[in-house]
Amino acid sequence: MVKILLNGCLGKMGQAVEACVNSREDVMIIAGVDIAEGDRTYPVHTCFVDVAEDADVILDFSNPLVLDDMLSFAVEHKKPVIICTTGFSEAQVRKIKDTATIIPVFYSGNMSLGINMLIELSKMAAKVLSNSFDIEIIEKHHNQKIDAPSGTAIMIADAIAAEKENAQYVYDRHAYRKKREKSEIGIHSVRGGTIVGEHEVIFAGHDEVVSLKHTAQSKGVFASGAVNAAVFIKDKPAGLYDMSDLLNA
Repeated sequence: MVKILLNGCLGKMGQAVEACVNSREDVMIIAGVDIAEGDRTYPVHTCFVDVAEDADVILDFSNPLVLDDMLSFAVEHKKPVIICTTGFSEAQVRKIKDTATIIPVFYSGNMSLGINMLIELSKMAAKVLSNSFDIEIIEKHHNQKIDAPSGTAIMIADAIAAEKENAQYVYDRHAYRKKREKSEIGIHSVRGGTIVGEHEVIFAGHDEVVSLKHTAQSKGVFASGAVNAAVFIKDKPAGLYDMSDLLNA
């Protein structure tokens, strides 16, 4: 039984994780942390210094502002951490990677199996098409999402950029009064309604278009991946892990 300390337990993703855990017998939530106040069937703390429960792993679906406190707690208590939050600054990402030299850190901008397959397929397509096809990424999310572009869109772009020479990310095309350059990867964000998550990668060539698309129909797909990551990382040595490690395992 893997005992989870759930950071962001009162949020929508925290509730999705709780529902996923309740459907399984190999995991349990032993306590939660959330800056808001609320009741759950387990103890909920407003900050990490109040946590006394002995969890096996920390599972994070919270806010970038909580990162420092969470990592300090994880290092002090030598607890693996699964970071599913997005919208980190470059300095925060560096801190996550530095922490992974001390404790196991599972870090992914998207915990969906399907999305990670989309990323692998996009890399394969980029190897073949990037020299003669223009590449654009469109991501759509609900109107409550704060960060843009999504962490997943950046994951996709980074994977493609590894296969494309001199890749340049373009986020705001209206500011450019010139023709599109071959080096560009366009990244576009849509926010509206209750869209859970949709990502499309467009490879546009001469007289033909190849499109790869993933649509998440509930938050449960992300919760399931995160819980699987918690089970995966429990006894791992210090290091930085992601969905590719989980898929290979």
